[in-house]
Amino acid sequence: MRFAPSLIRELGGSHRILKAPANDGPAAQREPAVIQRVSDMLTTIERDGMDAVLRYARELDGRHDTRVELDAATLHNSAAQLTPEHREALELGAERTTAFARAQRAHLQDFETELAPGLITGHRYVPVQRVGAYLPAGRFPLTAGAFMTVGVPKVAGVDTVLACLPPGRDGTPDPAVLYSAHLSGADHIYVLGGVQALAAMAFGLLGERPVDMLVGAGNAYVAEAKRQLFGTVGIDLLAGPSEVAVLADDTADAELVAADLLGQAEHGINSPAALITTSEALGHAVINEVDRQLETLPTKDIAGPAWRDHGSVTWAADADTAIALTDDLAPEHLEVITAHDEHYHRALRNYGSIFLGPWSTVAYSDKGMAGTNHVLPTAGGAKHSAGLSVSRFLKPLTYQRVSEQATPLLADAVDVISQYEQMAAHRATATLRTDRHQKGHAR
Repeated sequence: MRFAPSLIRELGGSHRILKAPANDGPAAQREPAVIQRVSDMLTTIERDGMDAVLRYARELDGRHDTRVELDAATLHNSAAQLTPEHREALELGAERTTAFARAQRAHLQDFETELAPGLITGHRYVPVQRVGAYLPAGRFPLTAGAFMTVGVPKVAGVDTVLACLPPGRDGTPDPAVLYSAHLSGADHIYVLGGVQALAAMAFGLLGERPVDMLVGAGNAYVAEAKRQLFGTVGIDLLAGPSEVAVLADDTADAELVAADLLGQAEHGINSPAALITTSEALGHAVINEVDRQLETLPTKDIAGPAWRDHGSVTWAADADTAIALTDDLAPEHLEVITAHDEHYHRALRNYGSIFLGPWSTVAYSDKGMAGTNHVLPTAGGAKHSAGLSVSRFLKPLTYQRVSEQATPLLADAVDVISQYEQMAAHRATATLRTDRHQKGHAR
């Protein structure tokens, strides 16, 4: 996350950087080697089919089993590998995520309106038919991803949701991720990782027809595969690395703010974490507190470099400056911890998801407990796009129904416009109807 130079010039001296990122480059960028490798893999898989998928599975995942789909017994027994407390927590996350998705769906209404006498228009929400969800499980198995990329499309009415889970070192999927996918209603679950998983779902190589849409997070190769497959299939969004911004004033608790910044920095060494504050004293206190917490943080080997290279603290002279800086960052996750949270909520426009008040931490959504979807735009994408939701799996398909009596209301104008554009066939579709209407009216 970086402030635009034009905004910095506009704001002048109304802000000051208290901690700048050590790395001036972008937190994530498209690596030429990744682009070429993914392109080669997709071309090979499209040409050679499942044979290529299995070759890559052996080469990259060390998995030699040619059976990639998990059977019903394995899915049914997935819960047995977890503690009762873990199962209950996952079940709670799945329940809340689908409950929020159902509430969203209930507010997406079909409609019909009569724009002019005899001219009826409207739209219907029609679900995508087939979705492929990728559920990563690397160093951190993100179990809540299935709630949002499998459970939510099922709430939207998607007919078939396929889920691919990469194998662990023993060749089996992470049990908690597997149980989450099963719990969320995946129709078929496969042990298959990376580019080959996305390609297999997109090209229809798993004994199922090709999916219409790919969703889910992943590493740089997965993100690049989604980018290159876009057009062949739809995608949710190109996200990563995870990022957070906190907008705070002098009422915020430095210890909590530091903990929340590190909570997202922990995702990866290139995860940006930014504090924008109207209190210079709080800014310095948070910098000191982050350093203190890093000393004993078990994941300091990840969060430490992320904070050093991509962490920032900025003092803003007033609320308007803080809002302008935050909107310019357009962070994936935005926490607001101030004495005037509602004012900021009304004024802010660019963020993936917002967390209001000191009791609202990003982790509550990250783990599925808040119910909101955690697949969100990064790298400034929140300036133009929203995160994944039930609406992303629904197509608002328009329709029109024109009566004979309404023909003059449309055809006469189309006649004039088509003549100007010299589109004779377009003009004829209107004038033929005008002639028939006039003849019928004359009778």
